[in-house]
Amino acid sequence: MPETNAQTKAELVLPTTDLRADLPFFTKTLGMRLDMIYPADNPAVAVISGHGLRLRLDAGATGGAGHLRVLSDDWASIAQGQREMTSPGGTQVSLDELTPPLVLPKTEHAFVVRRLADQAPWVIGRAGMMYRDLVPNRLGGAMIASHIRVPDGKVPDLVHYHKVGFQLIFCIRGWVDVLYEDQGGIRRLHAGDCFIQPPTIRHRVLESGDGIEVIEIGVPADHITEIDHDMTLPNATVNPDRVWEGQRFVHNIGATGAFLPFRIPGFEARDTTINANTNGTASVLVARPTGIAPWTKHDGDILFTFVMAGEMTLEGEGKDPYRLSSGDAFVIPPGLATRYSETTPDLQLVEVSLPGQFTTTLL
Repeated sequence: MPETNAQTKAELVLPTTDLRADLPFFTKTLGMRLDMIYPADNPAVAVISGHGLRLRLDAGATGGAGHLRVLSDDWASIAQGQREMTSPGGTQVSLDELTPPLVLPKTEHAFVVRRLADQAPWVIGRAGMMYRDLVPNRLGGAMIASHIRVPDGKVPDLVHYHKVGFQLIFCIRGWVDVLYEDQGGIRRLHAGDCFIQPPTIRHRVLESGDGIEVIEIGVPADHITEIDHDMTLPNATVNPDRVWEGQRFVHNIGATGAFLPFRIPGFEARDTTINANTNGTASVLVARPTGIAPWTKHDGDILFTFVMAGEMTLEGEGKDPYRLSSGDAFVIPPGLATRYSETTPDLQLVEVSLPGQFTTTLL
């Protein structure tokens, strides 16, 4: 085939009602540069570039005014610190942070029960995966909990990362292969295993077996996923002790965990080491019954539980009792008296708490 030196450029067309006045606004106020202008005797079109954009200001273009967002790590030095402006030709301009700080909303505490039998809808989410929302009110934006299935085992995923305060992936059924930054080759997650994905760690889901199901917890509920087009995984560096914003990557293998007395008498639990490796941000335990549990209450902020196997009755002070089984989830707010009763021998609970340490009071 003959060689070609073809080039491709993309321009964003912005209508303008005053091209002459728009030129100093975009070049001087916003710090962009003029690349092209015509016709010379009565300019009607100008092409300018900067901040990763190529803009075509066109006096003959139809349609509504454009809206341009300029992101900078020093936005105050642009346009004398104005955050919202309108160009002379009508383009709206907003200045914002290039890397905005992570905001953790105040938790809106609520008693939440989400049962699989209630037929909560499954929706298609990122990379074709199926999502079921386990905490519909998201506690005021403080967290999101999703039950995820992969329909055909293949995930068309890209290397990406999340701007998040805490993120858990817990495998309920099947297996899934994932690559993580600085963690060497493929990591396979089996049922009962979990990952902690520290903030901004690059990763990519490869594939999964039939029937794969995972629980994903994210704090806060609204967090950004960014694609990293430059990194290839696995990367050359292997550094299992690396710390991302105070947290270490965790690949906890459930089959190796030892069960010890749980915070609630009548149960025992195995620790996933997440409390230690997130510096107390969160704790994840797998609990199972050993006897009769008393009424208790806690003083933590978020206490989320997913029923992985078996059955139990959840009783709450002033609440109707709920008979729960595999696939159900619940959130217990601080200060509410509850009891786990009528448990079956095969009951297994995944308990996620934020912060990792809190007090349980027996009643």
